[in-house]
Amino acid sequence: MANGVEDVVVEEMFSEEEVREMSGFKVNADGHVEVTCGCTSYCYGDAVGTLRVFATGDLEISCDCTPGCQEDKLSPAAFEKHSGRETARKWKNNIWVIVDGEKVPLYKTSLLKYYNRALTLTKTANKSQSGQVCHRDEFVRCTQCGKQRRFRLRTKDECRAYHDAFIDDDWKCSDMPYDKVTCDDDEERGSRRVYRGCVRSTTCKGCTSCVCFGCVTCRFSDCGCQTCIDFTTNSKA
Repeated sequence: MANGVEDVVVEEMFSEEEVREMSGFKVNADGHVEVTCGCTSYCYGDAVGTLRVFATGDLEISCDCTPGCQEDKLSPAAFEKHSGRETARKWKNNIWVIVDGEKVPLYKTSLLKYYNRALTLTKTANKSQSGQVCHRDEFVRCTQCGKQRRFRLRTKDECRAYHDAFIDDDWKCSDMPYDKVTCDDDEERGSRRVYRGCVRSTTCKGCTSCVCFGCVTCRFSDCGCQTCIDFTTNSKA
């Protein structure tokens, strides 16, 4: 490995052991590291890209799936979707890097340690006095059958699933990302829907302990909706 800036940055972010034999690994002058990554679709094969890892915890992927692909600065979830991966919403498992000639899922590498650290700090910053994350369960109504379906918002992936469903004008029961639900399945009883996970009161209708008005867990830089654009813009101000 070269001397100078590259050695210093690698020592700060990753040890040589952590990135040994990792294909395409290099350090940029501005401090972030890059590594070849990919995601495999059973129908379309491998989509290859370049993963950029920042000490802030940010992750960006530039896609090279086809010559001339213009997709750049994708989030891992967006890259996973762009690749055509059939079992989406599990990007930590589905996106891989090549280590010693083998495809290794991201979650098995050290590349996510800054992302995980930032996620932990975010959860801590967004906890209520009782110590629970301020995101209560939400419901989305199916456009076909009119039944309401529950979304739990405990993780960033769960928040993204709800967010995408909420802004989808044609959302259907069959679009539920985690549970296999059809329009034939019974709707949750009204008496049960009042329980939405508030730690202050089990039947709370919305308070400062369970309602979040925007944080990095429930707002997304790769989303084009006005709410996310405003949050991202204000965060950088």
